[in-house]
Amino acid sequence: MIQLTRLNNHPLTVNSDLIKFVEQSPDTVITLLTGEKIIVLENADEVMERVIQFRRSVLQGIMLWWDNRATLSPLLASDKRTSSDEE
Repeated sequence: MIQLTRLNNHPLTVNSDLIKFVEQSPDTVITLLTGEKIIVLENADEVMERVIQFRRSVLQGIMLWWDNRATLSPLLASDKRTSSDEE
């Protein structure tokens, strides 16, 4: 989700996965996959930068999870061996 501003200065949060395309002529118009059009104060470059920042933050979270999983895997494997030894 990205935070943008409507022309009336009210904040708006947009699901960036629903953005179909962004046009600038002169106002920035975001067209969603649903067909809805939203006019925002931010220019097209700012919108795209926010989308990129959001997706980067999501991917960093996945990478942290993956790194932690790899670190914990020897511990998890030893727990499984202990459980099977008890049976």
